[in-house]
Amino acid sequence: MPNGNIIIKNASELVTCSGFKAKCGADMSDLHVIENGAVVIRNGIIEAVGPSARALEGVRESEFAVIDATGRAVLPGFVDSHTHLVFGGYRAEEFGWRLRGDSYMEIMQRGGGIVNTVTATRKASRQELMATGLQRLDSMLSLGVTTVEGKSGYGLDRDTEIKQLEVMRDLGRAHPVDVVPTFLGAHAVPDQYKGREDAFIDFMISDVLPPAAADGLAEFCDVFCEKGVFSVDQSRRLLMKARELGLKLKLHADEIVRLGGAELAAELGAVSADHLLQASDEGIDRLASAGVVATLLPGTAFSLREPYARARDMIDRGCAVALATDFNPGSCFTESIPLIAALATLHMGIRTEEAITALTINGAAALDRADAIGSLDVGKRGDVIVLEFPSYHFIPYHIGVSTVEKVIKGGQLVFQKTAAKETT
Repeated sequence: MPNGNIIIKNASELVTCSGFKAKCGADMSDLHVIENGAVVIRNGIIEAVGPSARALEGVRESEFAVIDATGRAVLPGFVDSHTHLVFGGYRAEEFGWRLRGDSYMEIMQRGGGIVNTVTATRKASRQELMATGLQRLDSMLSLGVTTVEGKSGYGLDRDTEIKQLEVMRDLGRAHPVDVVPTFLGAHAVPDQYKGREDAFIDFMISDVLPPAAADGLAEFCDVFCEKGVFSVDQSRRLLMKARELGLKLKLHADEIVRLGGAELAAELGAVSADHLLQASDEGIDRLASAGVVATLLPGTAFSLREPYARARDMIDRGCAVALATDFNPGSCFTESIPLIAALATLHMGIRTEEAITALTINGAAALDRADAIGSLDVGKRGDVIVLEFPSYHFIPYHIGVSTVEKVIKGGQLVFQKTAAKETT
């Protein structure tokens, strides 16, 4: 029905992930599962959640589209809280270079990596970026993603950075998946600024941040805080100015070298600190104390053949951990949520329940949206996925393969893998 009225009933497991803020530590294992559950969505907003008989009491089903989820698990839509989905060109040859043994930083230093994509993105038209962006969002939707974060950072100049952000805005308007825009102008150092990184930060602050922050074009500001890229002091200066302009903060932190990015994220009260492969014990403890979401990206460690972030330590130390794909053309060219779930559970010490939390309510918290999405709670947006299988355990168990049969976005059925036999 076009009015956003839909009922999903008789779910073998209704995995609510109930909550309105990030879940930390042991709470990440509590999924609030309801057997034989139902969710009622009216005008795109969740109206009732519970055992089917109770949730449907007094409801006139004739006013709703109805999905009978017998033998199916039902969950909140996935939130992919760290991607670089708008870019031009590809870097397939670099995959071969890494197989040969070249490091990520070595590839960057000889003109590959981010700078390679910058050249292609500067050349790409808005129409080209829109077309590829829509294709990527279609794929993400089929994997159960209902909200995705997208970063700029493939321009390193004013015009292309703004072009990327404007394309993300237009993608969000044109596609069912919500796109959350992040300004990442300080993603790499352009050749003309090599050795003059402070001057590049000055340029970002004076020329690019103001239009990026204007009229809500970007919601967050991120920075690649890394040895050989931007120092802690340079990152702090950029992020503090971004906060003055009304942007919320994120960091690429401690990915390759233990530099203190996690500590900076805690100091500034960032919404999330991402990557964290090399984060120190002190940095992890500070993230937990400050309530900064630790967004981990196992697909990147897998692709780069690097040690994984210490997810088990982070959860046990009281961190709120989110998982995301880091979809990008170089270090992690995958949008596969099921692969991320498998890697997290098989290689990072994350339990299945924690992985589900990390992909739903904690992913929402990493985008400062835990009050509106990420769980099946009354008053939240009706973003729901129906699996082909009776349990959420199939998500990492069916390794790298989507188990999503249907996706409901704001009370509308927007994707189904097979012909709908239960929908009326």
